[in-house]
Amino acid sequence: MTGSALRFVAIPYQVYVLTQSSLAVGLIGLFNAIPVLTLSLFGGVIADRADRRRLLLVIQILLMLTSVGLALTTALDLVSVPILYLFTAVGGGLSALDSPARSALIPSLLERRRIPAAMALNQTQFQTAAIVGPAVAGVLIAAVGLAATYWIDVATYLAAIGTLAAMRTTARPPAEHPSVLRSLVEGLAYLGSKRVLLITMLLDFLATLFGNWRALLPYYAEHVFAVGPQGLGLLYAAPGAGALAVALTSGWTANVRRQGLSIFGSVAVFGIAITVFGVLPRDAFLAGLFLLAVAQGADTVSSIFRQTIIQLEVPDQLRGRLNAINLMFVLGGPTLGQVEGGVVAELWNPIASVVSGGIACVAAVVGLAVLAPDVLRYRWRESASTDEAVRRIPS
Repeated sequence: MTGSALRFVAIPYQVYVLTQSSLAVGLIGLFNAIPVLTLSLFGGVIADRADRRRLLLVIQILLMLTSVGLALTTALDLVSVPILYLFTAVGGGLSALDSPARSALIPSLLERRRIPAAMALNQTQFQTAAIVGPAVAGVLIAAVGLAATYWIDVATYLAAIGTLAAMRTTARPPAEHPSVLRSLVEGLAYLGSKRVLLITMLLDFLATLFGNWRALLPYYAEHVFAVGPQGLGLLYAAPGAGALAVALTSGWTANVRRQGLSIFGSVAVFGIAITVFGVLPRDAFLAGLFLLAVAQGADTVSSIFRQTIIQLEVPDQLRGRLNAINLMFVLGGPTLGQVEGGVVAELWNPIASVVSGGIACVAAVVGLAVLAPDVLRYRWRESASTDEAVRRIPS
């Protein structure tokens, strides 16, 4: 994950250097979103049918080869914006297959009583990588260049492949399973029968669609704060710092019962922080880092409660597919948000893009709260049993 974070900073920076266009940077999100949105559901189905360790091993090798391609084309001066978009699309498609298998593999690696601790450790690991990777990326790009940064990403995949090759698991794919179409229909039908799941996923999607600032960070680093690639790395790392702080202190969330209200409140804080970030003056770089950390910390709180609701409301036999659907919302919003932010920046200006996005995020909170007051009032103890809910799924 740390190596991937290097790539996630290097590609937008490289596109901006080649084009000096925030719209071109924003289109990275489109080329990532299309395969994510089209393949995630199938990724959940495949994860329930295949040997997950072997599937992950193949995916890591293919992801490594995309980084090799980025390194070679950059080093040989053959790189272009279409090539960068192509590698982005390939990486997005592979990631859509990777995430469901990765999540589903964990229960087969350790005792059930250790799964909650593993989830907490995984979240902390993910957020640490989100901090270290972008910060290191800025330093590496400035010190050794883009090609070397991509080669370092390749090296991290070698470590991941070696780990998977050494891994042992007794899990085996099921001998019998329903058709792909029926599996997809069952998952979608269950989502439609649970308003709390549908509305909270939709809220997260709208928040990250309108409140996405990542495509505009190269502009802010160069034209607003004037901090160069090192500062750009810190801007990309600051959200991870906020998320990590929340992950490390998230024990209090177990005592919260008004989870619906907590999700709406967290997303509102997210939107307000983005709005204020958008209007910061030139000498407020540190304040910008703080606001990005607050925004992502609030988004992490929302994610914790949304995942809790999924665990409470979804039966085990449907959890893989519902997690894949949730992945579509979680990844689709930010990736499409890069496109939205880039288009608004091109038609208006980058600062207006960030500010209007934050305001739109808050408006989405208000609108969905009015349309779905039952979700706003949601309490975990009021939920029906998952077994009863399964019986209501249309056949």
